[in-house]
Amino acid sequence: MRLLLISDTHLPKRAKALPEELLGRIARADAVIHAGDWVDAATLDLLEARAARLIGVYGNNDGPALRRRLPEVARAELGGLRFGVVHETGPAQGRERRCAGRFPDLDVLVFGHSHIPWDSTAATAGGGMRLLNPGSPTDRRRQPYCTYMTAEVADGTLSEVTLHRLPPRHPAGRR
Repeated sequence: MRLLLISDTHLPKRAKALPEELLGRIARADAVIHAGDWVDAATLDLLEARAARLIGVYGNNDGPALRRRLPEVARAELGGLRFGVVHETGPAQGRERRCAGRFPDLDVLVFGHSHIPWDSTAATAGGGMRLLNPGSPTDRRRQPYCTYMTAEVADGTLSEVTLHRLPPRHPAGRR
């Protein structure tokens, strides 16, 4: 099962549209996971129309219309693994411990908010929960690149977790 992980799209505040490279990956993904801060319902509509399966949550910048359509926390079983999605996880320091305590039943937690890519494992009684933040495909903030992630999952194993860097927009834009 091929996964596409994104967060913090902030459309149309930070960019006018999702990058073409990212749009091309939607059709090839078995599931798209969006960890919040969509900002506009049009992005949710687009992903709902194009994705084979969409799992998403609202973020702190998402208004009432998006909050009516999306949960604060989402859970799904994908390829034999228990996934969770949430927008905010708090400060980087202590993140693994906090998330393991809050979500003891998950194998993988996808989150956003910081726009900073993250890939770590929290020590848990069952082995370890993987924490993934794909960054943002439209608003790099203080990061060198806009980013998103892809991964594969099969038979209870997460593999091929890849952070993708997007090229700068042209003409010179905000990236």
